[in-house]
Amino acid sequence: MRRNAFLIAFVCAARLLLAGQDDPTIQSKVIALEKAWNQAYKAGDTKALDGILDDQIVLINDDGSVQSKAEFLKSVRKSASQEQQVAPESMSVHVFGNAAVATGVFQAKGIEAGKPYVRRERFVDTWVYKGGKWVCVATDATPVLH
Repeated sequence: MRRNAFLIAFVCAARLLLAGQDDPTIQSKVIALEKAWNQAYKAGDTKALDGILDDQIVLINDDGSVQSKAEFLKSVRKSASQEQQVAPESMSVHVFGNAAVATGVFQAKGIEAGKPYVRRERFVDTWVYKGGKWVCVATDATPVLH
């Protein structure tokens, strides 16, 4: 009897841990948030970015530097570049309970210091369901050189 109760508790706990694994609804939500982040960044919309990014987010830039949320939002306001397009080329989302990891490649086109640029970067963003909404808690971008 005791063994059966343990087995039932174990199975229930395992199902709770696996619940949401690659859940299409959560995947769609995170993909929509990724796209909203790109558009807000392109538009310089710091209010929208503030709602998408967790207050304790860790941002690792493509040059290896680290920024806080406040530093990132300030850099968006004072950006010397003019983003004309920020678009994901590929993206996948894996769900782990109340966390999700989005990976992919995005391309950014714009003008910086009067010169046009095109950048491709591979990204890893970590999202957590917190306070009734999904927020990004960590991001890393690495240049794609070929």
